[in-house]
Amino acid sequence: MNPAPYRFDRFELDPEDRRLTRDGEVVALNGRYLDVLVLLVREGGRLVSRERLLDEVWRGVPVTDEALSQAIRTLRRELGDEAARPRLIETAPRHGYRFIAPVTRGEASAEAPRAVAALPAPDGLARPLAGALGGGAAGALGGLAYGLAMASPGAGALSTVLVMTVLTLSLGALGGGAIGAGVALSRRLPGPEGRRRLIGAAAGGALLGGVVELLGLDAFHLLLGGGPTDITGAGEGALLGAAVGLGLALGRRAAAGLGALAGLAVALLGGRLLGGSLAALAEAFPGARLSLAPLGRMLGDEGFGTVARAVTGAAEGALFVAAVTAALLWAARRS
Repeated sequence: MNPAPYRFDRFELDPEDRRLTRDGEVVALNGRYLDVLVLLVREGGRLVSRERLLDEVWRGVPVTDEALSQAIRTLRRELGDEAARPRLIETAPRHGYRFIAPVTRGEASAEAPRAVAALPAPDGLARPLAGALGGGAAGALGGLAYGLAMASPGAGALSTVLVMTVLTLSLGALGGGAIGAGVALSRRLPGPEGRRRLIGAAAGGALLGGVVELLGLDAFHLLLGGGPTDITGAGEGALLGAAVGLGLALGRRAAAGLGALAGLAVALLGGRLLGGSLAALAEAFPGARLSLAPLGRMLGDEGFGTVARAVTGAAEGALFVAAVTAALLWAARRS
């Protein structure tokens, strides 16, 4: 009879069967990386030196210390851990690593699978709600900035800021929630967790972006007999979602940079984020008070042109992706 597997956090590690699972789903790992994890878990909180890990896992194969560092980075990514805030694998600088999460070893009760199947997944709504929270916060900050940029001195200035803030908060919450839902549903996909999250986040962003673009353009033409020819859509949503997916794999410190790159790519490829969509609305309805031309001139552009769209797109992308990624990572730690 094989020894019972190790259990920690939401994972089960079976050294005999050479398998790591999360909530019953297999996590694909390189064989040597699995050996590193097994050795750390078996030591149960004791320091395992870098030399011992190299000796027992690579067994005389000549490799550099970077091979071990890469193994630890990959394990943290697949386990949802962070070097700066470790929950599972802690680094002892220049010495080695220790596994700090509580570990149990024993057979699961026969009732456990039925109980889990009968109830919704504990984090079934956690990720969509967290994504909505992060996206809403980013949207509110962006709307406040655009509202202040568009507001003219006078009685209507406050209403302009409030309308823009509420509008963009709602759009940001919808976008972040859709990306969070895509990440949650991606757990049903095969393959490594990092790739699944990337696909799920991009798909969630693309789906919502496409629906909003379709319904938004149709609504303008149906109710007002005209409107903008283009606003934020599936392509923009997919790029921002993919940036969030990469941010979940690389950590929140990389998220803002990834978002800035995604927002810049949208602008350079001719797409529109919030600023570009608002400018398109202003062009479609020249009698409206809505105008981003002053902001464009502040950025050295003529009206709200390519430069303004690139700068605001990078800023929007950085803010949105950083906020949504941070919220989703927080939800993962809480679950």
